[in-house]
Amino acid sequence: MSLSRGLILKATTGAAALAMMATGAWAQSDPLRVGLGDIASVESLNLLIAMERTEERGVPMEMTFFNSEDVAVQAALSGEVEIGVGAPYAFMANSQAPLRMFYRMSTLLFFPVVNSEVYSGWEDLDGEEVTVHSRGSGTEALMRLMERVHDIEYSNMSYVPGSEVRAGAMLQGTINASIVDATNFRLLQEKGGEKFMRLPLEGVNATDEALYASAETLEARADDIQIFVEELLRTWKEIEENPAIVGELREQYNLLPDLPEDVAREAVPYFTEATENGIYPLDGGEPQDARDDIAFLSAAGQVEMDPEEIDPTDFWDFTALDAAKTAQ
Repeated sequence: MSLSRGLILKATTGAAALAMMATGAWAQSDPLRVGLGDIASVESLNLLIAMERTEERGVPMEMTFFNSEDVAVQAALSGEVEIGVGAPYAFMANSQAPLRMFYRMSTLLFFPVVNSEVYSGWEDLDGEEVTVHSRGSGTEALMRLMERVHDIEYSNMSYVPGSEVRAGAMLQGTINASIVDATNFRLLQEKGGEKFMRLPLEGVNATDEALYASAETLEARADDIQIFVEELLRTWKEIEENPAIVGELREQYNLLPDLPEDVAREAVPYFTEATENGIYPLDGGEPQDARDDIAFLSAAGQVEMDPEEIDPTDFWDFTALDAAKTAQ
């Protein structure tokens, strides 16, 4: 199924929405709407592939790209979307919102990077501005943790969604300290040579992105979400075994056809490197992951909780994941 007759992708900024709408009728009247607080990129391909496969099994899907993870969380709460993408532990802990994560998509692997003509190490960032993805994101938590580890204090933390956007700004010289993913760190190395330096980052093991939904949605759409999780598990396993399949399936489903060719070529190298680094877990998550995440976020100053005393079910609902594993 190609995007021209199946999956709907929308880019939303505030109240405005730009939609690529499909012709033809849905198999069902109500799609599972997924909200992503980021821009469309090669990093989204595994999720989009799983969504296409879910549609092939009779569950209509819709993707909306919001301008921040905060907006995506609010959209999941308000019912504008059924499913959000992120790891909103701090929001859930502080608000007691009835949201629960149900599938662990990726673990953190980011590259703090600086313009070496301006900075030479973490200590040089004391009193300086750094740029991350968004409030509540893993990139923010990592950079806050490094503040504590290195006993420094940034003058300001600015928020620019999209790793490729931040990398582009570094190449243009508009920012000098940020955090990017593997693909865009490689881009900085290729185009900037020794100008861009990676800062050391050790001992971090935490969730980068998970799928979450309201308790009401998880109950009302249990069957559909189980099918979705089955396809997520299947897709993650196939990519682990053969990252090149991402390129094949992108063409098969005509995913993100408007990507520049040089960006599209990065898809397979990105997923190859990601699988080599174990970014995409194959089990979908387990209770210990929640404790590890709380330990990381507590060290980063985003929550004040003892990871050994939390109840993972305050943040996670493993019902769909357990059912999907049983069905396999």
